[in-house]
Amino acid sequence: MSSSSAPVIPSFSVLDYSKFALAGAIGCGVTHGSMTPIDVVKTRIQLEPTVYNTGMVGSFKKIISQEGAGALLTGLGPTVLGYSIQGAFKFGGYELFKKIFIDYLGYDTASKYKDAVYIGSAATAEFFADIALCPLEATRIRLVSQPTFANGLVGGFSRILKEEGVGSFYAGFTPILFKQIPYNIAKFLTYERAAEAIYAAVGTPKDQLSSTATTGINLGAGVIAGCMAAFVSQPADTLLSKVNKTKKAPGQSTVGLLIQLAKELGVRGSFAGLPTRFVMVGTLTSLQFALYGSIKGALGCPAVVTLK
Repeated sequence: MSSSSAPVIPSFSVLDYSKFALAGAIGCGVTHGSMTPIDVVKTRIQLEPTVYNTGMVGSFKKIISQEGAGALLTGLGPTVLGYSIQGAFKFGGYELFKKIFIDYLGYDTASKYKDAVYIGSAATAEFFADIALCPLEATRIRLVSQPTFANGLVGGFSRILKEEGVGSFYAGFTPILFKQIPYNIAKFLTYERAAEAIYAAVGTPKDQLSSTATTGINLGAGVIAGCMAAFVSQPADTLLSKVNKTKKAPGQSTVGLLIQLAKELGVRGSFAGLPTRFVMVGTLTSLQFALYGSIKGALGCPAVVTLK
């Protein structure tokens, strides 16, 4: 493609990026909130595999019989708030950094190295998203792993802050980066490529498809992206659950604790709960991209930059 045939790169205003962020916040907050029961089961399987050893359905039944159905909504508050904030950074940031990379490289070069653009945009956006998410994710895991710790988001957050200090919220920051950055790279890179392949197979230009068809493509590409992201990030997800429950020994660093837990878990233990996470992440990722696209349309967002 010659530079003269390259499409005009749109200019986005602060309001445009705010709309991208809002669409991402709603998409992630709603989907992660709705998946709270599955996430509770997944976290319990990761933390206590010898207790919750009957699979997803069996573990659901065990929690309900022992603690009541309400236990499946443990951590709902920090989940919705945390992932709404993260979604704003994740989706809004992805569009921001993708635009920055394309402007810096030029459209032709960015198209030639589009996978690198997708990877760089996703990784950079996720880094800032994780800074915002980490304290709320630490609170959520504490509430799920210790049901008697506090009554909810405010109580759990306040108790950790009072008894353990601000640093405790970021005890899991290193593993959350190891989990979320590969997760987000796999998510956006796979989504972009899967959507591109589906549109090519359909044959009809994107701007000529109905909103129903576009939503269907977003759902399909999102399922593929979610399963890939779940697999890539599963070991770090298990470590994150463990590190937020396990207190460090005197003088032990976070990296030292991670190495200790990784040795204890082994390869098999690192992938505990993967089938459950396939269900959860595959579903929520497909819904996120579908909601993100629909909400952008409702908010009147401009078309994002598409690399050929």
